[in-house]
Amino acid sequence: MNYWTRNNPVSLLVAEGNLWPHCRRLSQLAELPETHQILRQTCRDYADRELSPIASRLDKEHSYPLKQVYPNLGAMGIMAIEVPEELGGAGMDYLAYSVAMEEISRGCASTGVVVSVNNSLYIGPILKFGTEEQKKEWITPFTTGEKVGCFALSEPGNGSDAGAASTMAHQEGEEWVLNGTKAWITNSWDASATVVFATTDKKLKHKGISAFLIPMPHPGLSLGKKEDKLGIKASSTANIILEDCRIPLSNMLGPRGAGFKIAMQTLDSGRIGIASQALGIAQASLDCAADYAHKRNAFGAPIGRLQAIQAIQILGGMGYVTDMPAERHYRDARITEIYEGTSEIQRLVIAGQILKEYKQ
Repeated sequence: MNYWTRNNPVSLLVAEGNLWPHCRRLSQLAELPETHQILRQTCRDYADRELSPIASRLDKEHSYPLKQVYPNLGAMGIMAIEVPEELGGAGMDYLAYSVAMEEISRGCASTGVVVSVNNSLYIGPILKFGTEEQKKEWITPFTTGEKVGCFALSEPGNGSDAGAASTMAHQEGEEWVLNGTKAWITNSWDASATVVFATTDKKLKHKGISAFLIPMPHPGLSLGKKEDKLGIKASSTANIILEDCRIPLSNMLGPRGAGFKIAMQTLDSGRIGIASQALGIAQASLDCAADYAHKRNAFGAPIGRLQAIQAIQILGGMGYVTDMPAERHYRDARITEIYEGTSEIQRLVIAGQILKEYKQ
């Protein structure tokens, strides 16, 4: 039976309970390899058991029990999904990353973003551009969940425009000296290291930007106040301030002047995680709304039979208060239209790629 037809609206299927066995998640629309199915079920069970019950409290407290949650995720391989096993990771692929991100974010979006940043934005560029020594030093300790990393690209005046980095780095003897401010850095208050982008040659514009690895805490590096955000409140976001921050020459990531390339490729990979996070939040909203629509009666019938409407509208007044998770999902979802490139930027990227394909 085709469940996606006008004759069988989703609202009716939800009300009758027929949707659940067939399509709880978009990841179930296609056959997944057995290893990915096991990963999905493992992440789903963990999210239901450990994350969903505490998500509301963490949102209200604006804090996260890092030492309680992330070692468990590290043991499951979630903190380093694509990292080879010899470096301590799970040795899986982008599909596995997407599946895990969807299920973890369904349980708690704040957990999802920490996992995303550690995998895509911190570990990702080191895995692709780092030396073998850098991979051992800067990746392996971050696979267990005992440590998390962050990614410092955005700046107060230019957002994520990697080609306009005002943070400067110059060489003094055997050290790089960095000065500048990075803004909106997710994981900053909890991170043990960061990938930082700074200009090493202004005359070369975007080709004069380089990437660096800095441990945290570190002399010359300080943090701004924790931002009070609309959503993903349990994750930390703050400015990173660099004032004569000195690091060894060996802490440059990739060749000098490769920073723009590293940033762009890293963001491309990171968008997979953000899309999966948005999907997980959407699934959590559907779960909440569908369950309520199935149980709540009005005019002698489950409200799911009346019309197909959005989650908060289905819950009515209950969707507007913190007693139900729908309002948190609503707030958490908004950020997925902003970070890793706004929706407007994503449309430009998509349009450019389409035009490129047709030109070929």
